[in-house]
Amino acid sequence: MDRLWAWGRPALVREVLEDLSLDRKLAYTTVMTVMDNLHTKGVLSRVPDGRAYRYTPVRSRAEHSAELIAAVLADSEDRTAPLLRFVEQMTPAELNRLRAALDQAPAASSGGLPARSRRKGGAR
Repeated sequence: MDRLWAWGRPALVREVLEDLSLDRKLAYTTVMTVMDNLHTKGVLSRVPDGRAYRYTPVRSRAEHSAELIAAVLADSEDRTAPLLRFVEQMTPAELNRLRAALDQAPAASSGGLPARSRRKGGAR
């Protein structure tokens, strides 16, 4: 996935294999099986290219990461607790970026309240 996101273009299994082979030796069938499994799970799309397929990520890295986080939170009885633990691990710069993003978030994502109302004791 890292390679496909970095390249930003559809790629053949052979291209991914050649790039991965710079780090470690892998079999073509191993890479093909992983990419096919990711396609089956809806993570990659593919289009025929001769006797092979060109694979493309269905979502950006950020969208994929957000889905993973949402899945973890969905399994939690109390979504607030893991979110707070996560925020506690953020650097001051990351917290500032998060605050700025929350201030710019549309009102619909906050249950109808403007961002300022959330931070000043509004609905939590």
